[in-house]
Amino acid sequence: IIPMSDYDKAPDKSVVKKYCDDYVNILFTGRIAPNKKQENLISAFYYYNRLYNKKSRLILAGSFRYDDPYYIRLTEYTKKLGMGGTVIFTGHIKFDQILAYYKTADVFLCMSEHEGFCVPIVEAMKFKVPIIAYGRAAVPEAMNHKGMKYSLCSRELIADSIEVMLTAHPLDAIVFIPNCDKIVPGMLLAACRLNLPCIFISGGPMLPGKSTETTNRIGLSEQFEYVGANAVGKMSDENLESCAFTACPTCGSCSGMYTANSMNCLTEALGMGLRGNGTIPAVYSERIKLAKHAGMAVMDMVNKGITARDIITKDSIMNALTVDMALGCSTNSMLHLPAIAHEIGFDFDIKFANPISEKTPNLCHLAPAGPTYMEDLNEAGGVYAVMKELADIGLLNTDCMTVSGKTVGECIATAYNRNPEVIRTVDNAYSKTGGLAVLSGNLAPDGSVVKRSAVVPEMLVHEGPARVFDSEEDAIAAIKGGKIVEGDVVVIRYEGPKGGPGMREMLNPTSAIAGMGLGSSVALITDGRFSGASRGASIGHVSPEAAVGGPIALVEEGDIISIDIDNHSLNLKVSDEVLAERKKNWTPKKKEVSGYLARYAALVTSADKGAVLKSVE
Repeated sequence: IIPMSDYDKAPDKSVVKKYCDDYVNILFTGRIAPNKKQENLISAFYYYNRLYNKKSRLILAGSFRYDDPYYIRLTEYTKKLGMGGTVIFTGHIKFDQILAYYKTADVFLCMSEHEGFCVPIVEAMKFKVPIIAYGRAAVPEAMNHKGMKYSLCSRELIADSIEVMLTAHPLDAIVFIPNCDKIVPGMLLAACRLNLPCIFISGGPMLPGKSTETTNRIGLSEQFEYVGANAVGKMSDENLESCAFTACPTCGSCSGMYTANSMNCLTEALGMGLRGNGTIPAVYSERIKLAKHAGMAVMDMVNKGITARDIITKDSIMNALTVDMALGCSTNSMLHLPAIAHEIGFDFDIKFANPISEKTPNLCHLAPAGPTYMEDLNEAGGVYAVMKELADIGLLNTDCMTVSGKTVGECIATAYNRNPEVIRTVDNAYSKTGGLAVLSGNLAPDGSVVKRSAVVPEMLVHEGPARVFDSEEDAIAAIKGGKIVEGDVVVIRYEGPKGGPGMREMLNPTSAIAGMGLGSSVALITDGRFSGASRGASIGHVSPEAAVGGPIALVEEGDIISIDIDNHSLNLKVSDEVLAERKKNWTPKKKEVSGYLARYAALVTSADKGAVLKSVE
């Protein structure tokens, strides 16, 4: 794989000679722009091959559409030189045609800007079965503005757009290359719908950074907490800015067990990714090796007739939930696992989490729950080492199929725990119960979710007065304005799937509370959701939400809220009679929304159902 920068050198005879002498399939990556560089490259490549009777094939990997004028121009140019032809991997071409082109063409045009995508394609070409697709439609996490309303709802857009493209332009198999939060579950939903041979190869987590103030390793969650510390004078402006440049030092998904890494690890636990999919850092060469193996494995799936729904089953979803508990994953998994289950017709109740949690020990405390990061989990043996610990005490169904063509039991047979400080043994678990808990009561009749493993012991049971806010912005102003004190229970409502709409994540307020030193004395309850980087007594997904008249809409300033995480309860200490009277006087708050958000708000279901969209009768 030759980087884009070498386009400038390509016409140089020595550069072209080096490539043609050493390689058969030469892949040039980067965005293809309308200029003469590619024509010069093709020309030099062509004449050298003719002169020395070489058999190399040149692949230009860029952002092409089949009707792109520049693609047409390059195609015409190759024809003018008398070269064999071109191929563009889009789905506009059938499998047998690709094979025919592979045998005859000299130049391949491949739709992708990313080297990680090109590796499985080249590997597939070696097997003479280049049947790879790339779906991309995603919203990066948009913090502290209305763009965050579009984050969760982008999951459905991702799934829908892939379904549309790969149904309109069918392929034989798919390689999904996700990384960040909603892309992973969106692609898993699409995989369930399409039910084709497919495999996931994530981009991988970034390495942790380093605090310029303490020299300790840090990640995204610490940086957000530093903002809160800065607001109360515990960190200088200079140190805050300095840490901002060191907290996220490499490419990849954020370095702790936040939502992206949670879902990439659970993809591995589901059986949809190869060993290391969730943990090998993005910058390691091992990630490229994994991509090559993904290209090989998807070919094997085609030959064996293994499809997504052979792997994603009720049993594998319950395996993933069990691994979730052991790892201490993001609370967002309790939105995505129900949504994945919905796609295969499995009625997943979030309250399944409690009996699973009661028998599943929490073995890992990765950031934000503890001082270890994804690179540590990878070096300790990764997800498979955790699964081996669980399987050894009978907590996993080891007969489930995986993309490797082997069962879970066969895959984890050789896994072992290389570092019991990172992956605790069952006998020395952080707790006998799992990382997540679902709380119910008169404040959340249909449930709510908390990351128990990231709650300090003194906040597992708490009572305090409600401080009520009808938006994230109002809550942030009060927190940073010093109006929240020890013992308070911050309530942020009208931020649910319908009420937001879009169910924004409350990373900013939870980080501000922690950064200001209130994490061990203040709880936060919301019908919105949290980032995987949130920690503390942060209870989200309260259902029913405020927008549909759920009890959280009836809470008034100063009401006493009782939290008992170990006993799975969340209650408002107000009589049923008073609540009934408040409900009579309640009127829904209407927000002016239009376009996609309006359609989403009309169709989205409750958080306890995974915030999936209702089917239109």
